[in-house]
Amino acid sequence: MAAAKPAGLRAKVTDLVASRLYRSAAVFRLRMNLYPPYVGAGIRVTRVSADFREIDVELRRQPGNGNAFGTHFGGSLYAMVDPFYCLQFFANLGPGYVVWDKAAKIEFVRPGKGTVRAQFRISEADIQAARDATATGAKYLPVFHVDVLDAGGEVVAKVEKELYVRRKQERKRRDPA
Repeated sequence: MAAAKPAGLRAKVTDLVASRLYRSAAVFRLRMNLYPPYVGAGIRVTRVSADFREIDVELRRQPGNGNAFGTHFGGSLYAMVDPFYCLQFFANLGPGYVVWDKAAKIEFVRPGKGTVRAQFRISEADIQAARDATATGAKYLPVFHVDVLDAGGEVVAKVEKELYVRRKQERKRRDPA
């Protein structure tokens, strides 16, 4: 039987990985573009602002990532929008917060052909609302919307993302007695 890892080790490793991922917008963009599911699906992060509040993503139609009808596979359309609001909040709030995707809804409006794009934007007011709502330890469930657009600016899909945000609770240390 393997020895149990200390309870705080997982949190320390998570914080270390996050500190490296969010070291700079360029490092974040590179790491996301090397993420195997994104490489295989044809998803690329094309721009990340220095403060991580603006992220642009595109999905190129290529052999192997389409559906039986010659258009973008719905799973790839969702994958291109899945993590970004969560990652933006984590980058802006820092390791003192728990940030998860809680729920999502996608409405496919028209077939996606060619290259499609999505732009993720959060404001200082969004970040401050999360800080204020979680100051007492309460959870916060903000909802964001993003459209996936084709090259002509037509909406291909509408996505709603609900996040779960709260401050990390400090762990009580046991007395070694």
